[in-house]
Amino acid sequence: MYVGFFSAVIAMIAIDIIALNKKGDHKVGVKEALGWTAVWVSIAMLFNLWLWWHIKSDVSSGLDEMARSALADQKALEFLTGYLIEKSLAVDNIFVFLLIFGYFKVPVEYQRRVLLYGVLGAVVMRAIMIVVGAALVARFEWVLYLFGAFLIFTGIKMMMPEKEAGDDLGNNRLVKWLRGHLRMTKDFHGEHFFVRKGGILWATPMFLVLTMIEVSDVVFAVDSIPAIFAVTLDPFIVMTSNIFAILGLRAMYFLLADVADRFHLLKYGLAVVLTFIGTKMLLLHVYKIPTVISLTVVFAVITTSIVLSLLSTRKNQ
Repeated sequence: MYVGFFSAVIAMIAIDIIALNKKGDHKVGVKEALGWTAVWVSIAMLFNLWLWWHIKSDVSSGLDEMARSALADQKALEFLTGYLIEKSLAVDNIFVFLLIFGYFKVPVEYQRRVLLYGVLGAVVMRAIMIVVGAALVARFEWVLYLFGAFLIFTGIKMMMPEKEAGDDLGNNRLVKWLRGHLRMTKDFHGEHFFVRKGGILWATPMFLVLTMIEVSDVVFAVDSIPAIFAVTLDPFIVMTSNIFAILGLRAMYFLLADVADRFHLLKYGLAVVLTFIGTKMLLLHVYKIPTVISLTVVFAVITTSIVLSLLSTRKNQ
């Protein structure tokens, strides 16, 4: 199943790269972004349907029909809940992407390629982090309590007002180090990360942007991966739901980029979700909150925060 899953992921990314090369540099419009978002969400739901069917019809498992049906329903629900959580938390990545692109003044027609490679790197890093996390949880179950406490801390921190971070990127230690240790051009050279001048290899600002995109995803993965372990301890469900949510991140960015400021209350919804999930992990051996309740709470909180954000911005306008 892992081989089949990663084969499908590689095939989808290859199709995305071919489509990108065919269209060349261009600004991704809302119609194109909506189409790709629908494609990625549909693929994830079809995979969940296949997973449900595969478990239900797997007579080699040794389970009777009723047990297989119950297990299939449970795994499908876990995947859907994990996917919704990861998709919701991925919205926070979009605000950071906007910040990075705005600071480095990346032309809109170049953003798609750097996000494509950013997502590709994120898939590899997420897979590694999930394998390590699953190994830790399997060997040291008390790690779940650390995950829970960390998620509650993160949720409470997200509710606190933050200062504007745009100017801080120029003082970022990684940015300063890269600029001090790499030959870097002042201007962009199309979508190239490196160019040759006089036989010497130079990095472009696009490489700096890609590095910051990858680093930001690692930071967000520290929140999102523990969150999904609260839903299920099945490494396959954790891996597939997380990566499917990440694959659609680039399309979702272009869909929400121009209206991101209208979702200013969403971060408080995400904070409530993280706090709820952290509490669920801390109560793991006291009361196990059913997956269907977790799905309902996450969906209700995210939907409410989005609706209130839209109503608030409309009222202000």
